Amino acid sequence: MADVAAKAGVSRALVSIIFRGQPGASQETRERVLRVADEIGYRPDGAARLLARGRSRTLGVMFTVHQTFHTDLIEGIYPEAERLGYDVLLSGATKGRSESQAVEALLSHRCEAVILLGPDSEPAYLDELGRRTVAVSVSRRVPQAHVDFVHSAEGKGVRQAMEHLLELGHRRIVHIDGGRGPGSSERRRAYRAAMRRHGLESELRVIPGDHTEESGIEAGRLLLAERDQGHPLPTAVLAGNDRCAWGLLMALTRAGVDVPRDMSVVGYDDSHLAHLMPIGLTTVRQDAILMAEHAVRFAVERLENDALEPREAVLDPKLVVRGSSGPAPEASA
Repeated sequence: MADVAAKAGVSRALVSIIFRGQPGASQETRERVLRVADEIGYRPDGAARLLARGRSRTLGVMFTVHQTFHTDLIEGIYPEAERLGYDVLLSGATKGRSESQAVEALLSHRCEAVILLGPDSEPAYLDELGRRTVAVSVSRRVPQAHVDFVHSAEGKGVRQAMEHLLELGHRRIVHIDGGRGPGSSERRRAYRAAMRRHGLESELRVIPGDHTEESGIEAGRLLLAERDQGHPLPTAVLAGNDRCAWGLLMALTRAGVDVPRDMSVVGYDDSHLAHLMPIGLTTVRQDAILMAEHAVRFAVERLENDALEPREAVLDPKLVVRGSSGPAPEASA
């Protein structure tokens, strides 16, 4: 500001007034100061100004780099944070960078709260984190942790997917498990409950996996190897999430299996790539924008009212039917 003041021929105090948008300078002087600032490349340091007041007004977001659904959530976080007067800082977890490292980096940059997208951390760590800062967990519920939760009604989503497949005549329905991924245990329980409810306990099968394309590819290879040994393919597969479903689709199509004529595939998330595949993916839609908005509001409301206790928002999912699901082969025949 001293450089701007010297070149514009005004006092530093007047430059400060102009940059704060306060009255006290003529329109001509205001324009001259702003023009000089632009010429020399000066930009007010909003972060420094906020820190001087004891606030950063920044929300930190921890996400997993390769999870496409996390990018959909981030797309919803930015506008809601900006609407409420907060900036957003991202920190990614990767195979070589743990979630705790990503979170601590956010806190070291003075983020006032952290939003955790699908955290895989131990409950004890999440609880400890929630007691030293405002924290919101999206897509994963850990009842004993002192954090806010935003997630979809996983069981309801799986029931919709199962009813869709059962109405199409499917009975040999396999589930690829999501391992420790967010929502996996709830989805697994709902699948098992649906199979038992319809008298299909003898057909119940859960293949171990996780929320990656590699998991779907491996499950596909396993089913194809069993087919080559004389065992029938399942007529439908409910994958742990969309990424797993894409991997399965790749393995099946490479082996000449027609989807959905020979086998139907259903995912979970409805991430932005679900409708861009050569075969549109039938999947359970989680409203990423609405989840993001709830997460931001929970964080901001607790920052501005520290008496608030952590809360939980459970949003309804919705089945989106596309080209990867169709009548069971026996039903078609």
